[in-house]
Amino acid sequence: MANVVRAALVQATWTGDTGSMLAKHEEHTREAARRGAKVIGFQEVFNAPYFCQVQDTAHYRWAEPVPDGPTVRRMRDLARETGMVIVAPVFEVEQSGFYYNTAAVIDADGSYLGKYRKHHIPQLKGFWEKFYFRPGNLGWPVFDTAVGRVGVYICYDRHFPEGWRQLGLNGAQLVYNPSATHRGLSAHLWQLEQPAAAVANAYFVAAINRVGQEEYGDNDFYGTSYFVDPRGRLVGDPASDTEEELVVRDLEFGLIEEVRQQWAFYRDRRPDAYEGLATP
Repeated sequence: MANVVRAALVQATWTGDTGSMLAKHEEHTREAARRGAKVIGFQEVFNAPYFCQVQDTAHYRWAEPVPDGPTVRRMRDLARETGMVIVAPVFEVEQSGFYYNTAAVIDADGSYLGKYRKHHIPQLKGFWEKFYFRPGNLGWPVFDTAVGRVGVYICYDRHFPEGWRQLGLNGAQLVYNPSATHRGLSAHLWQLEQPAAAVANAYFVAAINRVGQEEYGDNDFYGTSYFVDPRGRLVGDPASDTEEELVVRDLEFGLIEEVRQQWAFYRDRRPDAYEGLATP
């Protein structure tokens, strides 16, 4: 089966400051490049702690512009250096009072392709995200990259099937789902939802979770990041549930068309019957 893409993801522990967090991810990216990977994705707000465990205006300090902030500029340099596509999730400030949970997508030559803003914003204990983020307003972009068509869905988004489907309709071959989820009710869903989305939409999913203890709130991020194929099968073993890890896997993109011909879900959709799904 032709068209194999070697892809990577990083689940990382929080270092305590942005500078060392960026340096850590740069080294993981260089190692992924040495191992032949051509695309890599990082966890939700990868250059900061998961501060949404608490509601505190001091945490607006982690926000920066996209693409003109220091983190995305640095990731563009890293993409040029390594020849890799990079999915870099950050806390974005657009203008005063306008903040988003965002992922920048950078092509292998360092060019900025665009960004995805998280649509579904939770507000419950341990995930006080509405305190910080506006809902995403840029739709469901799929980016033409050096490795193929890449989309992004962020953390809490994964509980909503509509966005997964729209990414598929927009031509996604690989969807990165950067997350910050800790032990509790979501652990079972973590194992279930992304494989189900991969099957329903016939593309690959990279599910990335933070790992380890952090300084805000009572949390324990359980890692277990993984790649899953369009048949819902894990591509290799998931990452550790306690340790930082770089995961590199070969994704056989030829499988996408094979599955779409075998399971003709796109052919058999009935959008004419779904009008009520968009009713508030």
